[in-house]
Amino acid sequence: MSSPHTKSAAVAAALTALDEGRTPERPVYREAVRTLLAVLAERAPGRSVEVRVPPYGAVQCVAGPRHTRGTPPNVIETDPATWLALATGRLDWAAAVTEGRVRVSGSRADLSAHLPL
Repeated sequence: MSSPHTKSAAVAAALTALDEGRTPERPVYREAVRTLLAVLAERAPGRSVEVRVPPYGAVQCVAGPRHTRGTPPNVIETDPATWLALATGRLDWAAAVTEGRVRVSGSRADLSAHLPL
């Protein structure tokens, strides 16, 4: 099930660039990352996990204990290309973690139930 958000022009353009071995233009990359982060936050509402994709964005998501101050106990961080691959089903969560393409900390830092978008 895909939403109109996951079919956005920015996501398509960024994936095309990556498929061609190019780095997407910065505004396109930023919009694609933020669009897919927003979809994640919409589909997995909550504030127990922070997902960071520097330098473009971060969201809090996943139901559970709410975090309010300092560094969240459950953090997931990855690069933009890995995030796009995970969000669109081109990369498996477990493989990304095993390969070190995703850095995770905390007992709730697992998005496998929410990906792909």
